[in-house]
Amino acid sequence: MNSTGTIEDISAEQSVLGAVFLDANVLDDISFLEERDFRNPIHQQIYKVMKYLDRHDYPVDVVTVTEQYIKYKKTDQLDTSYFIKLAESCPTTANVVHHANIIRSKAIRRRGSEIGNKITDLAREDFETDEEYFSAVESLAAEIRPDVKGKMRSLQETRQNYFNHLLDKSVEYIETGFPQFDGWAKGIYRGDLFISAGRPSVGKTAKLLQRTMGVAETGPVLIWSQEMDENQLKDRMVSNITGIGFNRIRNKELNPKQYALIEETYNRIEKLPIFLQDSSGVTIEEVRATARRFKRKYGDLAMVAVDYLQIMNIPQAKGQTRSEAIGKVTQAAKQIARELKCCFMMLSQMTRDSDKNPKKPTLSELKESGSIEQDADVVEFLWVDPQDTDSKGKVVQQFIAKGRNTGLNEFRLLFRGWKQQFIELEKKKRG
Repeated sequence: MNSTGTIEDISAEQSVLGAVFLDANVLDDISFLEERDFRNPIHQQIYKVMKYLDRHDYPVDVVTVTEQYIKYKKTDQLDTSYFIKLAESCPTTANVVHHANIIRSKAIRRRGSEIGNKITDLAREDFETDEEYFSAVESLAAEIRPDVKGKMRSLQETRQNYFNHLLDKSVEYIETGFPQFDGWAKGIYRGDLFISAGRPSVGKTAKLLQRTMGVAETGPVLIWSQEMDENQLKDRMVSNITGIGFNRIRNKELNPKQYALIEETYNRIEKLPIFLQDSSGVTIEEVRATARRFKRKYGDLAMVAVDYLQIMNIPQAKGQTRSEAIGKVTQAAKQIARELKCCFMMLSQMTRDSDKNPKKPTLSELKESGSIEQDADVVEFLWVDPQDTDSKGKVVQQFIAKGRNTGLNEFRLLFRGWKQQFIELEKKKRG
């Protein structure tokens, strides 16, 4: 075949197409790749055929792709043995995303160069006003960006989907194991970005883990922990369930009876679909890719959780503020929740000034708050009111400061820190 483009470009494109022949599921991992991103026109057509077959739930293999390609293209354009060569050219799918990113990056720059020439030509044209010139330039520049997925549809077009939705008895919410909260909110909702923020030492991680054990009764939960390793998380979970003192477990001061109880508890909770990753500086792209893989393997996820937002690896583009960079992450988290139909729970820091304020928190006290409060469906604050005490432990106020679909509410929790356990208390009577 006649190659169009550099050897490096062609090699990357062949690797991606070969990877699809090895495992068609990788099309989900490289869904960002567009047909026009391929430099070689024949590769564009092959990728188009692959996506067509996948979209219509047909097998994507050498036989089906060859048959479909020949059906719509002249056979003399391409030797059919080339499809076999593609399938044999890629021994593994491990690097498919890397190669796809190379293709996409080069395509964006190629389009930029082409459009740069067109913009140069515009300078020679006669526009009645500068605004018309700006509009023409902006229109060309917009072509560089990748296509945005999605389509506007009328109420008439979506009528059947709506009534199917009304008749579908499957629930979009997941109970958390906290009866008062679940009774009010019905639990956490699929597709929601849930921000849980709190002042130091109020038990944010303990609350997350206790919720996790309730949510995992419904479906898989993925937790990224950036400050504690997996054994520290397990210490807290086991202490919560067994009632054995957390410090006793952490310091390994266990008698035979306690050890046996922990083993019995672990035998029970290991059956829950809870998955932990203890790595610092996780990126939102890593979270997305891992969540997609787990969805393919286990079906619908119940929750994805990151502890916590501000210490993620959040790149800052030139001229971009920290708050704007965090906004990109919260926007992506919301997209992941909607795409995978799970709840994305993110723990968040509060501003330093909030530590000095014993009053009920406000949304402005979220650290780098602008985009967080805008993107979140639910914002929860955990805080301690010095006027509200209990001899059995620390009273923690749970304030739902934003609830897109639930409204606002407050709950009282007793945090028994020595066993990393929260229980709900009756609300304080006013007056």
